[in-house]
Amino acid sequence: MKISTKGRYGLRVMIELAIRYGQRPVMMDTIFSCVGVSRKYLYTLLTVLKNAGMVRAVRGAGGGFSLARAPEKITVLEIVEALEGKLMAVACVSEEDGQECERIGQCAAREVWQELAAQVRKVLVNIKLDELAERQQSNHPQPLMFHI
Repeated sequence: MKISTKGRYGLRVMIELAIRYGQRPVMMDTIFSCVGVSRKYLYTLLTVLKNAGMVRAVRGAGGGFSLARAPEKITVLEIVEALEGKLMAVACVSEEDGQECERIGQCAAREVWQELAAQVRKVLVNIKLDELAERQQSNHPQPLMFHI
């Protein structure tokens, strides 16, 4: 199973928003400078996250983006699955796809893939966005910014 750039960069975007949670909305240029993707790709990520109910967009002066919920209530699993779709190692693990497999009831390999998917989900559901924001700040503190 491989997480695409969409999932990786989307998680970075969410971490940046979590770091600034409770402050005024974050302008797209600020997110752009922190995450390091093109503005077009960033807009795509923010749109997906907004449609998933995790990000809120505020228009006008003082506008930007913010988390729609508190970071301690958002799991990494939610973020990744909003961007990537349901995580699974192979297609036959999916209930829909598994029904098409003629060996579904007798395949020991499928059981391995199901267990792998369950373990990955278990890890990601237990990591909250606020934890990642704290890690980010302790690993790479933001420089002080003075505004005049």
